[in-house]
Parts: sequence; C-alpha cells; structure tokens
Amino acid sequence: MLPKFVVEFVQRQAAVLVATGTLAALEAKKGTATIPSVFALGADPVKFGLVASLSRPGGNATGVSFLVNTIIAKQFEILHQTLPKAVVIGFLVNPVNPNTDPDTKDVESAAERLGHKLRVMNATNEREIDAAIKVFMQERVGALFVHNDPFLLFRREQIVALAAYNAIPAMYPFREFAAAGGLMSYGTDQIEPFRLAGDYCGQILKGAKPADLPVQLSTKFEFVINARTAKALGLEIPLPLLVAADEVIE
Repeated sequence: MLPKFVVEFVQRQAAVLVATGTLAALEAKKGTATIPSVFALGADPVKFGLVASLSRPGGNATGVSFLVNTIIAKQFEILHQTLPKAVVIGFLVNPVNPNTDPDTKDVESAAERLGHKLRVMNATNEREIDAAIKVFMQERVGALFVHNDPFLLFRREQIVALAAYNAIPAMYPFREFAAAGGLMSYGTDQIEPFRLAGDYCGQILKGAKPADLPVQLSTKFEFVINARTAKALGLEIPLPLLVAADEVIE
C-alpha cells in the first residue's frame, strides 16, 4: 500500500512528502530523488541510508529521529524491575518493520542477561494480534513486551484490551498505550518530533533545501505508569520506579 501512495504523490507533484516511520521513509526515498521528504522515525536514518549524515543529509530527505530503538534495552530493564520473577516474556513485533530484526536481537540479549526467556510472535494485522496473545497465554508468559511499531501503536486499544482480559502485565513503547489502560510505557514524547517535522516542512515550502537541514534528534523521554491497571492486576510497582515515573495515572 505504501509504494502505491508514494507513486500517487509523485505523480501529483507534491511539494513535500512526510514519512512517518522507517518503512514509510524508505519507500519515499525509493519513490523519488527530487521531491523533498521529511521523515519522523525512531531509528537511525544514517544506518538505513536515508541520509549521508545527521549534520549533512546530502539528499532530498531530512527530518527527525526520536531514537526509540536505542532505548529498547532500557524498556526491558524496567519490565524486569517490575516483574523480576517472570520466566518467559512475550515480545510482540511487526515483521514488516525494518527495525524488527536488529531490535529483536537487542531484546534477546537483554532477556538473557537478566535471566528471562523470550517468546517472539509476529503480527501484521488484527487477526494475528489475537493469535499472538493466544499463544502467549498458552505458553504462560509472565509479561508482554510490545515493539515500537506504527501499526502496533495504531492497534493499541486492541492490544491493551487483550492484555487486560488475560491479566498480562505489559511494557509499551509510547504513552498512548498507558493512557489507553496499559500497565506502563517508556519512550519518547510523540508530540515533539512531529512538531519539529512540521517546522521543517514549513521551511522547505519557503525554499529551504533538505540537504541543508540537519536531522534533528528528539530526546524527550517519558516514563508513564498506570496505577489503576497495576491495582487491577494485583501488582505492586517498586517504589523506585514510581518515584522515577514522569506520570502516574491514578
């Protein structure tokens, strides 16, 4: 579907393309080398060949990286502190996401280091999310860890509802999950990077060149705990985590 949209935007001679997520940014790069492109993603844009360097993008693309994928080990450590005795932890991922393989390796390393077993399940649609949670329940996972992925974020209501119904404590990558009833989240503020990307779009529409606009790094992280969900799960959040939280939803 993404390639189709890019082709359509190119045919319509869009003034600027906005790409949310690594996959969308890669499709935009593949689709045009002339139309300016502004991305907002959680990965390293240099690693994926989107720009030559952060300070000098050098092509028709620039944007904002909110570095979610660099903190995945930290997210897992917080989950470990909350549930140190969980033997198996389920990791829900979208295999289409270009970050999935390297991030899974990072999580596997963190799980091994902290004494947990990891069970990875793929989901690319609503039905597969249901199936993945069912497998996690059958294998008696002690907690759920959800990957940073635009599709999974879009399906947060479904994922949070399934976790609640099956009484699975979970760590999520964005505040939106905790606000929807998820146990906890640790990740970047979702407002700041898109505000910065919007500012770049404005500059480009006024004549600026993407090659001259350095990639910006959004480093505002937030740790959110949903105390209501913890109570419903009969879970006591360690005091150091409560103190460290940027927000506790009562």
